[in-house]
This record gives sequence, structure tokens and C-alpha cells, in this order.
Amino acid sequence: MPGLIRGLMLAQALALSAAPLLVFSGGIVGSQLNPDPRLATLPVAAMISGTALAAWPVARLAVLIGRRSLFLLAMLAGAVFSAGAGYAIYAGSFWLFTLFALGFGAVNAIVQQFRFVAIASVPADQSAVVAARLLLAGLLSAFLGPELVRLIDWYPQAGFAAAYSGLVVLYLLAAAVLFRVMPVQSAETSARHDSGRSWTELLRQPALPLAMASAACGYGVMAYVMTATPLSMTQGMGYELEDAKWVIQSHIAAMYLPSLISGHLIRFAGHWKMVFAGLLVMLLCLLVAWWDQQLIHYWGGLVLLGLGWNLLFVAGTSMLAGCYRPEEAGRVQGMNDMLVFTAQAFGALASGAVVLLLGWQGLLLTTLPALVLLLIILLRTPRAGL
Repeated sequence: MPGLIRGLMLAQALALSAAPLLVFSGGIVGSQLNPDPRLATLPVAAMISGTALAAWPVARLAVLIGRRSLFLLAMLAGAVFSAGAGYAIYAGSFWLFTLFALGFGAVNAIVQQFRFVAIASVPADQSAVVAARLLLAGLLSAFLGPELVRLIDWYPQAGFAAAYSGLVVLYLLAAAVLFRVMPVQSAETSARHDSGRSWTELLRQPALPLAMASAACGYGVMAYVMTATPLSMTQGMGYELEDAKWVIQSHIAAMYLPSLISGHLIRFAGHWKMVFAGLLVMLLCLLVAWWDQQLIHYWGGLVLLGLGWNLLFVAGTSMLAGCYRPEEAGRVQGMNDMLVFTAQAFGALASGAVVLLLGWQGLLLTTLPALVLLLIILLRTPRAGL
């Protein structure tokens, strides 16, 4: 594996640790800083929204200043946001903490650009494998982020501020890794990204709408169902918090572990078949989870949800790399990420209200229009060359 890809994997694992830390602690911190329980999860929502809002601007900014500069500035900004979040907790400021959570989301949008750099560094037939490898970094992030909470035992007087202070170190380590492995991009290379085909011409490529729809649908449905699961299990069915934790941990493992082979499967079977397989797995997930609300059904449904997300997202990311020329990369990647993370934000923000209004089985049924739309796009896309 090239040193650049290894470095990007490590830097991504370090930088993305902010997300699981905030997901794990954001609601608790929110409830401590604000007496209104309806606002407790607002910091988590702010982080997700920050990623969606920043996806398009950061892709354009990468064109203007180069990805190396953008990545290094993002890591330094992440360190500042981490220190700021720690201060906000220490000072008892809910709205300041929420503002820095929004900043974490913007940094995460930049970290998502790592996969495009990795894909561009290898031959086209290796793109699916590399896209899958970058996802493996998520496993380390999922462990590192929540582990920072252990710093509270060392500095109990600081509370959760200690965990976010520890996050400063991870961002600085990520910056050091990127400084070492990222090549310097010339201004001439960056300038070429402002030319290229129009959107009308780009969208005439059958693979481009499918690539974007596959990644966006996978992310949106995954976030929608995953976010509602703990609420349905604990408040709807009375399961213990430990049961919900086990289901979510199994889901996260199912999201990232298939990356060991999903890239190779795409190389063997092709993108079209892999999107179709991802759709089938998603539908099977809905069937298992809808059939009953026993613990095994929640667990099986969420494991299948993670696997389906992996197949759809890896296939979409790999397919996207073949749909643009170097000078078009910034525009196409920015539009793709804006659609993907807007779908994630919508899914995460809407799921709580929907599951309380329609119930667990009703929520699962409302995912069908998105999956049917992806199926229609898939069936209208020629299989030749994919």
C-alpha cells in the first residue's frame, strides 16, 4: 500500500474521532449545559448539519488553495474548535459548545475529501479497493473518540472538557501526518479545475447519477434508521441502554469491516451488480427489522443496514471517480458530497420525530421511496462498462 494512502488512513482515523466523541457525549453535555431537554441533542445535529453545509464550499476551496493547504488548515482549525469546545463546557456555555460542534462538522466535510485524494493516487482499477480501505479508518475513529472520555478520570474537575482537550492532540497528530505524506500541489494544477464540461454534459454520463444516488441513498437511509434505533429500543420497547449500545456497536462494525473485501468484490463483479446487491441487503434489513421487535431483529436489521451502507457507499464513491476529468474533480466531488451529507443530515434530524409519530415499523416503511428511486435509477443505467 502506498505511503500516501497509509498516511491518509491514519490521519482520517485521528481526525474523524471528533464525530463519535460528539455523538457519544454531545447529548449528555447538552443536557448538562441547557435545562431544556428538547435542545440536548442540538450539538450533534449541528455537527451533522455543518458537514452538509460545508461539503460544496470546501470542495471549491480545495481548488483555490490546493488540498494540502486545505487539509492542514482544517486540522489546525479542528484543534482550535476542540479547545474551544472544552472551554465552552468549562464555562457552561451551551450555545458556544453548539457553535464549535458546527465547526467540527465543517472539518469533517474536509476530511471526507481524503478518499478522493487516495483514489486519484492509484490506477482506475484500484479505486474501489482504495475507497474501501479509507473506510476502515472509521473503526479506529469509533474506538478512539469515545475513549477520550476516560480523560475525565484523570481530570475530574474538568468534566467533559478534558475529553475535548484530548481531541486537540489527535488533530495535531493528524496535521503532522498530513504534512509528511501530502504532496505539494502547484497553482497551475489547481487552476485547471475551473475548466471542464458543463453539468448538462456531465450528467449525460449514465454512471454519474447512479454514483451520486447510490452514495446519498446509502447514507440517508443508514442515518435515518440508525438514529431512530436507540430511541425505539429504549423508549418504545423498554430495552436496556446496554442492549441498544450492543446493537449500535454491531452496526458500526458491520459498516466498516466489510471494507476488507467490498473493494475486491466491486473489482470482481462490477459497480452495477454491487449497487444491486447493496439494495437487496437494504431491503432485507427492512424486512428483518420490520418483522418483529425482538432484540435479535433489531440486531440483525442493524447489521444488515451497515453492510448495505458499505456496499452502496463504496460502489458509489468508486464509480464517481470514473465520471470526471482532473479539471472537473472539484465541482463533481463537491456536488456529490453535498448530496450525500445533506441526505445524512436529513435522515438523522427527521428520524426522531418520525419514529415517535409513526412508530418503528412505520419509520421503516418510509425508507421505501428512497430505495425504489435508487432501483429505478439503477435499472435505467446500462450495465455495460460498470
